[in-house]
Amino acid sequence: MKTNFKETNSVHRRFENKISKSMKIAAILIIVCFSNSVRNFASAQLRQDEPLSQDYEVWINGIKSNVYVARVQDPPWEKERTKLDFGGNYSFTSFDIKGPVEVKIHSSKKTMDKTVFRPDNAKVKKLNKTGNEITFTIDKPIKLSIEPDGKNAPLLLFANSVEEFVPDKNNKNVIYFGPGIHKPDSSLIRVSDNQTLYLAEGAVVKAGVILSGNNATICGRGILDGNEFVWGKGARNMVAITGNNVVVKDIIIRGGATWTMPIRNCNNVVIDNVKILGGRAQNDDGINPCNAQDVLVKNCFIRTDDDCLALKGMQNPPNNRSVERITVENSILWCDRARIFLLGHESRAEYMRELTFRNIDIIHFSMTAFLLEPGEEMKLENAIFENFRINGEGQKELIRLKPAINQYMRTKVPGHISNITFKNMKVTGSEGKYSIQLTGADETHIVSGVTLSSLSILGNKIKTGSKNLQIDNFVEKISIK
Repeated sequence: MKTNFKETNSVHRRFENKISKSMKIAAILIIVCFSNSVRNFASAQLRQDEPLSQDYEVWINGIKSNVYVARVQDPPWEKERTKLDFGGNYSFTSFDIKGPVEVKIHSSKKTMDKTVFRPDNAKVKKLNKTGNEITFTIDKPIKLSIEPDGKNAPLLLFANSVEEFVPDKNNKNVIYFGPGIHKPDSSLIRVSDNQTLYLAEGAVVKAGVILSGNNATICGRGILDGNEFVWGKGARNMVAITGNNVVVKDIIIRGGATWTMPIRNCNNVVIDNVKILGGRAQNDDGINPCNAQDVLVKNCFIRTDDDCLALKGMQNPPNNRSVERITVENSILWCDRARIFLLGHESRAEYMRELTFRNIDIIHFSMTAFLLEPGEEMKLENAIFENFRINGEGQKELIRLKPAINQYMRTKVPGHISNITFKNMKVTGSEGKYSIQLTGADETHIVSGVTLSSLSILGNKIKTGSKNLQIDNFVEKISIK
């Protein structure tokens, strides 16, 4: 491939360093000292209108944590109507560690002795399962889906690295929410140039955010909560970003009822260690870079009903911006109904290119995990998907590369696909077709330059002639290694 992905990544690194410096200028930083190896902010007192989990109790080094609830399939999307079952409401807890800690989980409703930890490569020590209780030790930050009964009401556990600073709540450039329940006017928070929105440990903030400022930051260990928004009735994006040089870091976002985090017409955005806990309403996409450039998503956990990550180039020429230099890495993804990655729908930009997706665990998915369907003459090119671990549950399709015409298009013509690499990808789990489909639209809208390297499905390496591989018309320059 011609793309220099190392150079693209270095751009992101330089930007992160720049943002780190700007955060120090924007806020007074306070070094927090710890007397033991765990900072358990989840045990902070909450008002009673924040319901806690009835399924699990959790102790971190003997300190009881608050275990919160995330909803799925609110009306009109309940399983009785959709004929889909996302497994019911689920639970989550979060804490900071700087060394080994013991985790104890008790459930009065679930038998824990057959519990599965996802992702499958999760490293825990001294694991002990007995009846209604599990204990284990972790020694570094980790994100786990702890599943006594598959997707049915699991516990999500987020162990963060220690938060070493917090901004001064009296700083005029800091919008500060302390512990407790907060309901801002109009359920809206606006973040302007050089401002920091800080959600303190134990804060539950019931609002959406419009981040239109440059050099702005959202951070903290609190929860940004969308449970009160109703789909189709003025629901807000949880974080709508239109500013440049932006960081969103560490927060938990729960219960969006429309696109959770659109990133529109801007550049230099870092999303780091954000946990998106969706599944409550259809159309709750996780992160949507739209006509955006130089976006880095890392260390995140995303569960959605709709697409986890959807890249879109939505505007019309000549005023549109291409979607370029997007990186997603070191993250865990779960989609209940739609796609993990959707590239090309609703897109009429000239290019969607220089895309890097690496070191990712897909722990649950439904539709095609990797769907690349550009239309309206858009060129989708120079993308690499590398080092993926995928939990298969019998799905029909894994990858589809197909210039297409669909209902979102204004000009009914396909797009173009070229220079796409899938490398070091492993599917384990249940038997299924897991098809890989490469299909051009016509002789001028083709799929060209696809590399499939070290792909394994249920222990079988993909090679020429594999039953999973379907190569149709108008496809050229295919390399299978």
